[in-house]
Parts: sequence; structure tokens; C-alpha cells
Amino acid sequence: MPVGRDGWFEAARPIRVEGGIKARSKRGSIGERWWSRRFIDILEHVCDAGRLTRGRAYARRGQVLDLDLGPGLVKARVQGSRPDPYDVSVRITAYGADEWAGLVEALAAQALHRAKLLAGEMPQEIEEVFSGCGLPLFPGERGLDMACSCPDWGFPCKHLSAVLYLLAEAFDDDPFLVLAWRGMGREALLDALRATGGGRTSGEPGGGGMPGLLDVADVPFAERAGDFYESGASPARLGPPADPGSPPDLLLRALDPPQVKARHIPLLDLLRPAYRTLAAQENEGSRENEGAE
Repeated sequence: MPVGRDGWFEAARPIRVEGGIKARSKRGSIGERWWSRRFIDILEHVCDAGRLTRGRAYARRGQVLDLDLGPGLVKARVQGSRPDPYDVSVRITAYGADEWAGLVEALAAQALHRAKLLAGEMPQEIEEVFSGCGLPLFPGERGLDMACSCPDWGFPCKHLSAVLYLLAEAFDDDPFLVLAWRGMGREALLDALRATGGGRTSGEPGGGGMPGLLDVADVPFAERAGDFYESGASPARLGPPADPGSPPDLLLRALDPPQVKARHIPLLDLLRPAYRTLAAQENEGSRENEGAE
């Protein structure tokens, strides 16, 4: 049996828990999306492989009783072999209001990033945006301050490792938790991004800032009568979207829904199938063209 720091002998198996948080993954690695895998890759680079293995076993057995995430801090309780569960904490730097103002401005400057975030998606390029502001999105080797009340000599112990793996699965379910851990929750971020839609990062009429997603010049119709139906862009620029993996109704997700209904059906619910049908027809036409070459 392993010996703890205070000399007592720890039992080989932890006390079984009813109703604990269990990892969905039953074997192999944990973490399915790019952001959770990025977090796990960091852990597996800096942490002891043996304790991480035991931590995965704890996570899959449901030994973690609860998990609470707030700005800069994750707290959890993990049931080990002693009657009382161990207290676990994982701290990172939470960014302040000024730092987040710069991040929001940088994110809003990229129309596609802004649209994806407003649609509830996490663009992979967001990590580069954070780095460009001199603020890492994910904690590095020295960016995690971890503690556990257990007497284990090793670090991180299996209790900490179990919490870290379950945290990665929580990131799978909601990527905005990564940002909330850094200090800005989902709704606060989305509200800040929506406020940039008119090109006014301060949220004030006439204020300065980058052009918004839907900013267009307000020209009287009489001055545009001759070219009103022209696109205003050269044919060379009218190509496929920069990110072919984006959903066809991305723009509809990003915009605030109009309070318009047709036969008691919201307008967006009527438009989404049309956007998807057009995208499917475009993809089919592209495949036929490729086959004809």
C-alpha cells in the first residue's frame, strides 16, 4: 500500500461514490474537440503520466463529487480512500476589464470570428487572436496553480488529474467555459460583441471603432438608381466563403432575430431551410463540375 506524507497507509481502492461526475470516455484519451484536446495536450506534456492514468480511472469511476468553475478558479471535491473527500483547486490568471476590452476589439475586427462566436461556435483561430494581444488563451507549463488537500507526494496527484480530465470534458460541452475561466462569461462576451456590430466599440452613437459586420454606406436611392442592383464587388472577389466548413446559416445565427412571423412561424425558422438547401445545391453543383473536368 502507498505511504502518504504523514506516514499513514492509504487503502488501495477509493471509497465508491454514488452520483459522482463520471467521464463519458470509457477508454483511450479524453477530450473530443480541438479546444479540449489543446488543454489535455498541455497537461500530458507537463504532468506525470502515471498519475494522469490513475486520474483518468478516478474520472471514469465517478470519484469527483462536484466541479465549480469561476473566473480564474476551478474548485472540486474528490472522494479518495479516506472518509472525507479531498478539496481540489486549479487557478489560472483571469484577465481584467481592460484586457478583455482589447480582446473583444480584436475578435470583433475579424467578421468571421465574431459571427462564429455569436453563433455559439469556437473558431480555432481564436488562440491566435489571444496571442496577438499578448494574452494566452490556454495556460502554459507555469500557468496552472494547482492544489489538493490529499497527502500524496506526487504532483499533480490522481485527484487533481481526475478534475483536470473532467474539466476538459466540460470544455467539450461548452467551449465558452474556457473564456469564462479567463474572466468573461458567455453572455457578457456575446453582449460585448453585439455592441460592436455598428462599428462603435464603445457602444455610443457616432463613436469610433472598426467597421461592423453589416456596415454599409448610406447613399440616397436617387444617387444609386443606375447601379442599385449591382453587388459593389468585383467578380474576382465573389468566390466561395473563406471557411467552407462554416454552416450555411451562420449569418442567421449571428444576427439578432427579427420579431417577424409568417403564419405564426418565426422568420428565421423559415429562412434556415432555404439557406441549407441553397448550400446543398451549390455543393452538388461543385461536385458535378469537378467530375466533368
